[in-house]
Amino acid sequence: MSRNKYKYLLLAIATVMLVWQFFTSSVMAAETTDEATRTVQLNDKEKVVLSSKEIAKGKKLFQNACATCHVGGATFTNPNVGLDPETLALATPARNTIAGLVDFMKNPTTFDGVEEIYDVHPSMRSTDIFPTMRGLTDKDLKLIAGYILQQPNVRGIGWGGGKIYY
Repeated sequence: MSRNKYKYLLLAIATVMLVWQFFTSSVMAAETTDEATRTVQLNDKEKVVLSSKEIAKGKKLFQNACATCHVGGATFTNPNVGLDPETLALATPARNTIAGLVDFMKNPTTFDGVEEIYDVHPSMRSTDIFPTMRGLTDKDLKLIAGYILQQPNVRGIGWGGGKIYY
């Protein structure tokens, strides 16, 4: 009977440790990043330093609204167009800033900027088709954009690398 007590005790300890890892690892990783890692381009002229809480919230929002098609910054429907800064800078208009990405999430266009694609890409204009966009505020969009732009500073070339890395 005492052997069963030890088994349950060990099981309880293992469960607590596992739960702790699930709920603290990502936040603690964000807290340990330095200011340079948390600095992203706000617009063409300004940069902004994101807080650890902003990164964590942006990650959560990204996972809920975007990660289905953009795992690891890749693009499921077109692996040649990722969310890495180099690719985002080549878009028309450029999307390698928080302002550029927020504009895209409100009014998405093709990579060359010629056609609107809100009927096939989640956006604030298509919340009836893409319910995950419902309830997102401008602040939420900025947090998502900040998270997207901050990830290359953490993950390096793996972010947005597409099928090469995933």
